[in-house]
Amino acid sequence: MAKVNNNHDEKDFSIDISEEQFLGIYANLVVISHSSSEFVLDFARIMPGHPGAKVVSRIVMTPDHTKRLLMALADNIQRYENNFGEIDLHENSETSPFISAVDA
Repeated sequence: MAKVNNNHDEKDFSIDISEEQFLGIYANLVVISHSSSEFVLDFARIMPGHPGAKVVSRIVMTPDHTKRLLMALADNIQRYENNFGEIDLHENSETSPFISAVDA
């Protein structure tokens, strides 16, 4: 059972998830593109010694839901860092796991 705060009115609801989905899919790269009506997030996996990346999941979202995701991630990162310390982004690394594609 998950609890969601929607406009300061707490509501309980359950989320149905299959066992396969529960285990999750590993991705270490995301390609983000957008049009005027949607954002597309292609989550992919790059493996050492293998050329290219394989998309493991594509998520298509409206702009308002994408912004809500951004705010929810920022909130969760802040809470994570309050508990465990600042996340090291390895800024000196040669590659970035995020790619912004040209507008669709």
